[in-house]
Amino acid sequence: SLEALDLWEAVEEDLISDQKSQRKKKNKIKAKTCLFAGASQTIFTRIMTLKSTKAIWDYLREEYTRDERIQSIQVLNLMRPFELQRMKKFEIIKEYSDRLLDIANKMRLLGSDLADSRIVEKIFSYMPQAQEQPRLMREDHVVESSLLAKHHNVETNKKKHFKKN
Repeated sequence: SLEALDLWEAVEEDLISDQKSQRKKKNKIKAKTCLFAGASQTIFTRIMTLKSTKAIWDYLREEYTRDERIQSIQVLNLMRPFELQRMKKFEIIKEYSDRLLDIANKMRLLGSDLADSRIVEKIFSYMPQAQEQPRLMREDHVVESSLLAKHHNVETNKKKHFKKN
């Protein structure tokens, strides 16, 4: 952050004067560099022509500050996929919870107060299904193994029968 680098002053003050002008000038260049580095490629092409750090900061603030109404609409648009998320047949809990958390984090970034308990509740609703999957897989493996063993026994008995005749 610009404050952490002691560069916020360069954004706030746009005029360079007095004996500290060299230091302030360097800070303005550093602040500009930080602002450029934090911008996406698209935004960078828009702000690279701006002359002052204050102008760059104002542009970025305007670009990234959203109207509350727009934010609430975006939260509602994310709420639907969150509520409709279902665990897929052969999906593990980790994959399912990662998908839920991804949507929940996007909602929280937009200012939603989605409770952790709601996320946990959705994940726990699929716990029986998740526990059922390994059991079914084990059962399938046991059935396959017993079929193979039975097939092997039949083949062995046939060979013994043919040797006797």
